[in-house]
Amino acid sequence: MKTLLFLLAACTASLAANYTAQRTSDQGMAVVRLADASRGMEVAILPSLGNRAAEFKVHGKNILYIPSSDFAALAARPGLNGVPFLAPWANRLDGPGFWANGKRYELNAGLANFQKDNHGLPMHGLLSASDLWRVVDVGADADSAHVTSRLEFWKYPDLMAQWPFAHEYEMTYRLSEGILEVKITVKNLSANPMPLVIGFHPYYRIPDLPRDEWTARLSVRKAVVADSRLIPTGELKPVDLPNPLPLKNRNLDNGYTDLARDSQGRAHFSIESGAKKVEVLFGPKYPVAVIWEPPAPPGGQRDFICFEPMTAVTNGINLHHDGKYPDLQTIAPGAAWTESFWIQPTGL
Repeated sequence: MKTLLFLLAACTASLAANYTAQRTSDQGMAVVRLADASRGMEVAILPSLGNRAAEFKVHGKNILYIPSSDFAALAARPGLNGVPFLAPWANRLDGPGFWANGKRYELNAGLANFQKDNHGLPMHGLLSASDLWRVVDVGADADSAHVTSRLEFWKYPDLMAQWPFAHEYEMTYRLSEGILEVKITVKNLSANPMPLVIGFHPYYRIPDLPRDEWTARLSVRKAVVADSRLIPTGELKPVDLPNPLPLKNRNLDNGYTDLARDSQGRAHFSIESGAKKVEVLFGPKYPVAVIWEPPAPPGGQRDFICFEPMTAVTNGINLHHDGKYPDLQTIAPGAAWTESFWIQPTGL
């Protein structure tokens, strides 16, 4: 009997050891690493760089695009790569402000805490490279490894000056059974309903294979019609892309809605080449996908594609005020909103 109990205890310990979660540092930069030894998977999260996942390695190969494996160099010139979080608004606004609850709010360009696109439009919110995230929980058990971080937006006057809704974010990365879940919770602490126009901008790749050899599968049925600035007009049109979609000589930069979903309400997107596959699943509260597959620069390569889970179409907050976007999500005072997306690499 003692021998049996010993073997059971040893087996349980071995299972737990498959998953690990460690707080470490790389060139002085804080890193949280989640690992699944049985599947050869490791995820690296950088809390001080927007709480961004910078690596999701499978047998040493990163399925996330980043321009440098040197995290200190990445922090010096962060750009967008890995899995950045875009909030309190994602993508572009059509001008230097926004409407919410019938009131107009103007952004303060003098605070210099948001970026602009080549048309001078505010884009990607305030937090994509924020160092304000605080790790609140790191752990592993026999089933998963996880890290949870929190950003208390309401504490920072320069943020509140741009988006005057007291709120906070809690983000959890969980690695389990070969899948990375990215879960975000938004709590509205203000006295007014808060528009929800957030999203993620993940960069996916199939390691060691050029993008021209990939095929994409898309769960989209309607395309968002946009003007020359990539600002939606409020119109939709049927998708005219083949599915599956060979990516050779193909460039995309568009929003899509009316997503096809499985029995759990999840929309599936993937890139594949032979047996190698990276699949992404959006939870049901992400009704919009932005897909970005830009052309390669002269003499270079851009071997990535972005499947971006969004809570609203680009500029949805202003389109809603104009009566052109009825599907804007809001969070009631004192309420919270939670949703996930999942990344599953196979055959790598």
